[in-house]
Amino acid sequence: MEEKRIELVRKGTENAMQENWKNGVLYFTFPGLSAQEGFCHGFSSRIGGVSEGEFSQMNLSFTRGDDADRVKENYRRIAEAIGFDDNKIVCSDQTHTNHVREVTTSDCGKGYLRKKDYTDVDGLITNVPNVILATFYADCVPLYFVDPVHRAVGLSHSGWRGTVSDIAGVTVEAMSQRYGTAPADIRAAIGPSICQDCYEVSEDVIDQFKERYESELWQTLFYRKENGKYQLNLWEACRQNMLQAGILPSHIEVTDLCTCCNPQILFSHRASHGKRGNLAAFLGIRDETNSRSR
Repeated sequence: MEEKRIELVRKGTENAMQENWKNGVLYFTFPGLSAQEGFCHGFSSRIGGVSEGEFSQMNLSFTRGDDADRVKENYRRIAEAIGFDDNKIVCSDQTHTNHVREVTTSDCGKGYLRKKDYTDVDGLITNVPNVILATFYADCVPLYFVDPVHRAVGLSHSGWRGTVSDIAGVTVEAMSQRYGTAPADIRAAIGPSICQDCYEVSEDVIDQFKERYESELWQTLFYRKENGKYQLNLWEACRQNMLQAGILPSHIEVTDLCTCCNPQILFSHRASHGKRGNLAAFLGIRDETNSRSR
């Protein structure tokens, strides 16, 4: 698929996320995060990999039945496109928790080149340059956290369970405790994921959101339909979690890309009825030499 044929459905009138192409690989970035010197980030698309069939093309999951060599080649390509060493990737072990793990150089390659020695980790933090955090998606919400003052980062996976259990706040607290991060210094972003128009949930899910959020927010977060189901706004729920954690409104970027609205460009569990690969979010700190040279 050529660059000129890409037609994205965007939610809103402004392009909140930037399209980036390199060697046929399409990935997305946030302008505000890109403006923070000394960091690298990106969010993959389906475009530019070597996987086939339901995994076509840029599948970054080893656990859904794709050929492992193809997945590794996909990692190599996305790393080259964004501009980091794929040997430095550290992967999450997502089970819809709010558990956050600090990682360092000794963790590089886990979940990609070697087995992980941890489980139930939906968020990763580090202050070590050239350690690349990676989390995985096919409708859930990627949460990016960049502390430009203490040069630390966090990357967390937030499905509806992670949102209700406030993995955003847990990530900010972990960064504060480990690195001295002040929430007001954080630049944050809410990445491509399922939008409210596409995300129908049952009343038992909404009951948990009613317990988590003040009633004045309910109208913004969800609405009930005639069939008794609800449409849930995970983007706004995650934004509220970031605000409650002390991140400034002007420091939060929110995606305009829905995975379910763009199933040819982004993997979506709902749109594909579970027959899909995984997208990935990446975030890391460049070493000072690389930062000065870029």
